[in-house]
Amino acid sequence: MELKNKTVIITGASSGIGKACAEEFARLGANLVLGARQYVTLCEITQDLEKRYGIKAIAVKCDVSLEEDCAHLIRQASMTFRRIDVLINNAGISMRALFKDLDLKVIRNLMDVNFWGTVYCTKYALPELLKSKGSVVGISSIAGYRGLPGRTGYSASKFAMNGFMEALRVENMKTGLHVMVAAPGFTASNIRNTALAKDGSQQGESSMDEGKMMPAEEVAAIIAKGVTARKRTIIMTGQGKLAVMMNKILPSWVDKKVYQLFTKEKDPLIK
Repeated sequence: MELKNKTVIITGASSGIGKACAEEFARLGANLVLGARQYVTLCEITQDLEKRYGIKAIAVKCDVSLEEDCAHLIRQASMTFRRIDVLINNAGISMRALFKDLDLKVIRNLMDVNFWGTVYCTKYALPELLKSKGSVVGISSIAGYRGLPGRTGYSASKFAMNGFMEALRVENMKTGLHVMVAAPGFTASNIRNTALAKDGSQQGESSMDEGKMMPAEEVAAIIAKGVTARKRTIIMTGQGKLAVMMNKILPSWVDKKVYQLFTKEKDPLIK
């Protein structure tokens, strides 16, 4: 798919991977519909991208956990550009707490944003995506292939997203719709800073070394290449690929390795 003059919707576009995707797709000539709760920030981003790349972009205030917000986002895209070519379901939140200590509202919140947000946006965009034989992308995680300690709700939401996307792909084998799941490794973004603690508050400080993580810009470039090449699944790091492969072959060995890895966090939850 050539991206020049195509219409790309990106959720969670005010920061992190979503913002980096907006930059990358604008650089490639796509027109953008950016959705997020941070409307003022979104407006600043759209104005900057229009000025620098000569594309058209609109900002839409959108909380993807609300079905009507998702429907409004898609309506605005369709009314403005008369077509939808790519939907990038990027909006997401994380968590950090042991399940035994967790308020269940945290898991409900993660499912509402990470899973239902993807379902809502995809449902309303699907008629236009089928017309354009476009792409629907889910930004998943290694946590969607391998459960991670202290991230029960996050892992559950990403497993659910992966299952949804896989089923959608099979349903549309003959329609021309492209369905892609992209699983970055640990990425330097604010998703861990805004991760929910056991009581639903934001944890504030990341428990991991951001300096050793993939830059969001690198992740966005890989996603854009995946869309143009109509890739099925992208697992972005060697560590992630190894974890997914070995989890199928020696799951008990991976259990031990994952446990060891997460004992090395700052202020580890497991020791």
